[in-house]
Amino acid sequence: MRSIIPKVKKTFLVALLTLTGVACLCFVIEQDWLGWSNLCLTTSYDVTADVKLKKIEINLTEDSFLRLRKTYQNGKQEYFSLQLQQLADLSYLGNNLKGTLRLKTKEDDVIVQTYNDRKGNIDTMATELDIPLKNMEPERLDSLQQAINYFKGKAL
Repeated sequence: MRSIIPKVKKTFLVALLTLTGVACLCFVIEQDWLGWSNLCLTTSYDVTADVKLKKIEINLTEDSFLRLRKTYQNGKQEYFSLQLQQLADLSYLGNNLKGTLRLKTKEDDVIVQTYNDRKGNIDTMATELDIPLKNMEPERLDSLQQAINYFKGKAL
């Protein structure tokens, strides 16, 4: 018995189905990294590092941005944004109970904006973003670093 579909069409069809499966798998892996990273950053953020802090919002986005918004009790807000492709170095200073995740860029690539400040709304740029963290076991920190590196590489 002979196939109705010629060999070239069969090969193309198999390749297309394989690529579709790989693309779906990559999407699932990316969503897992994204969800885990955001959960890790949110639950590990050390709010005791600044007693006047009312609320924080920190997240890693699909388009490889790390965003942090701090809202203080007096209404002042600070907003930080970093495109991970600009990341030059990532280090952790401290121990597994308390420390700081330091994200450094080569140039002034961290957007810093303030709102409702007595000095006025200010837009500046910085080369570092320090994120106070707590309860970061080495394995968890390593996993977070892998996730950040994944999204940094994705942006390239």
